[in-house]
Amino acid sequence: MSVLKIAAVFSDKAVAAEVAGLSQSLMFEASVDDTQHLPFAALVLGASPNLMDFQVRADVGLYLVSERTLKNQPLSTLNPDQLPVSVGVFPMVASPQIGPKAADKHWHEQHGVLALQVHTAMTHYYQLTVMHRFFGAHWNGLALCCFESEYDLRNKFYNSAEGKQRVAEDVLKFADTKNSPRRVVTRLTSNSVI
Repeated sequence: MSVLKIAAVFSDKAVAAEVAGLSQSLMFEASVDDTQHLPFAALVLGASPNLMDFQVRADVGLYLVSERTLKNQPLSTLNPDQLPVSVGVFPMVASPQIGPKAADKHWHEQHGVLALQVHTAMTHYYQLTVMHRFFGAHWNGLALCCFESEYDLRNKFYNSAEGKQRVAEDVLKFADTKNSPRRVVTRLTSNSVI
């Protein structure tokens, strides 16, 4: 099942928090204070039409995304106590050799299955496919890999060295790893319903 949402990306956590509150959206905030070395400081994700009213405040990018749930339930159906705690957000640029459509197909149908086999400590897994870029970096998707704690995200991401190798090899089949930004380790800081 896919659900259309707006993904607003910010370099300033405080601005993102204000937008998340006013639009009743979820906010994924970088877990570190110094975010200058990261591709973004916060991601606000929601279905509220008024998120578009805040587009001038989303200084990194604004995207219409289709949320695919690969593990657990759609974010919008979860109660506050069911929401993920620590989330690795992986922006993805499609491989120019196969293009965005084929990259998305591989990401969904093949990489998603592999991720579920290798990231066994993951509690939730979502793929946000970019349907339209209003402005910002030319990302084709964002993976939300969710864990019970930041410790688990950082230390139990892979179930084995072999699994890590399999994931790395598969990512090369659909993603432009040189132009895809580094992951951002985030925590969910808003419990608004989306």
